[in-house]
Parts: sequence; structure tokens; C-alpha cells
Amino acid sequence: MRGTILCAILTVIFASSLSWGEQQQMGAAECEKLGFTGLALCSDCKTLSEYVKDQELVSECLRCCVEDSDDSMSKVTYAGAILEVCMRKLVFYPEIVGFIEDDKDKFPSVRVQYAFNSPPKLILLDDDGEQKETVRIDNWKREHVLQFLHRKVKSSSASA
Repeated sequence: MRGTILCAILTVIFASSLSWGEQQQMGAAECEKLGFTGLALCSDCKTLSEYVKDQELVSECLRCCVEDSDDSMSKVTYAGAILEVCMRKLVFYPEIVGFIEDDKDKFPSVRVQYAFNSPPKLILLDDDGEQKETVRIDNWKREHVLQFLHRKVKSSSASA
């Protein structure tokens, strides 16, 4: 009898640890490799599950999302950012060119990085300079880039 109860308890613990392992959050780089870029909210993953019946895809989405709460995303800020773009493709993004030429210097913690064949994106960094989020900005207007950086990237003047 004791052996059966012990076996049942161990089975429950093992099953719980498996389901917990599946729900662990993934890093930004892992999520980007899976195609989950940007600041996806978990409610988006729930919407995805209504239309796509692939449980593995929904599970990956849930491991890459940020819980939505009252204003949860508006409070998240980053220490810096990298604007990554392909130099050859810049001609197709006049809004990004305008930002780089005229506005980039307003953001000392933002640097431009040229990478072959990379679509325009902002790589948001934590205090250690590690990548936390990636946001594609292909279709953004210059003022949207400015607004986003003002809201999401900490002002370096706070440390001065």
C-alpha cells in the first residue's frame, strides 16, 4: 500500500516538473529564432490558439510572451538599444535613414549596427548590455521610432 502511494506521489511530482519545464520562459534570441520577435503579449498567444491548432506553436508563443496587465508594457524600459539594418537596404527605408541622420544623436545609448541582409529592427538591451527584446521597425515612421525610444530607452541624462 505504501509503495503504491509513494509511486503515485512520485508520478505526480514528475508530471508537474515536466509541465513546468514546458512553460519556462525562453530568451529573446531563442524566441527570435522561432520567429517570435517584438514584444508579444500572452493574450496574443491565446488569440493565436483560437485560430491555429498546433499546440507546440502555441506553447512556444507562451514561452516567448510577456504577461499583459494594466500598463505592464508601458513600464518596461531598457538601458540601451541597437538599431540594426542592412546598409544596402537603407535606400528602401527613408524614414529610418532620416532618423539615423537627424535624430539618432538625441539618444546616446542607441547605436547603429549594420548587418548584411538584416531588416530594420531595434534590439533592446538591459543594464548589462544583453539583448532582451527585438522589435522589427520596417514600416515605422520616423516619429514612431522617436516616440518608442523616448518611452522605452532610459535617458542617459539620469546618470549624469
